[in-house]
Amino acid sequence: MKRNILLGLIAAGLLYPGASRATQLITEEEARLPPPKGAIAADRRGILRGPKVEFVSPGDSVSSPLRLVLKFESYGGAKIDPDSVKVIFLRTPNVDLTARIKPFVQADGINMQDAELPPGEYIVRVDIKDSDGRPGTTIFTLKVAPK
Repeated sequence: MKRNILLGLIAAGLLYPGASRATQLITEEEARLPPPKGAIAADRRGILRGPKVEFVSPGDSVSSPLRLVLKFESYGGAKIDPDSVKVIFLRTPNVDLTARIKPFVQADGINMQDAELPPGEYIVRVDIKDSDGRPGTTIFTLKVAPK
C-alpha cells in the first residue's frame, strides 16, 4: 500500500508542469561569489565579419524561472558552430555555464524556456565562432526580481 502511494506521488511529480521542469542556470552558491575585479570588456568596434550574438529576452527585471533567448547571426556564407558556444557567468572566479546551456543551443541561437536563478543581477558573456573560425561575443545582464 505504502509503495503504491509512493509510486503515485513520484508519477504525479513527473507529470506536474510546475517548477520541477526548470533548469538551474545559476545556483545560490554561485550567486554569492564576488563580482569580477576590474573592467569588463565591452563590445568591439570597427567592421567585423565575425558572427553576432543578440540578447533577445528576458526584458528588464523578471522573476525566475525565466525564458532566456539569444539569436546568432553569421555573415559571408559562414555557419555558426554550435559546439563553439561558451556561456560564462562573470564572477570571481568565473563560472562556466556551458554544460547547463548546451541542451538548448541550436545553430540559430539559444532558447531556454525555464532558466532558474536566485534573485539578483548577473553579468553573462556568450562566445561563439562561425565555420570560418571568426569569433563573436556579447555581454548582458540578467536582472531577477525576488519572488
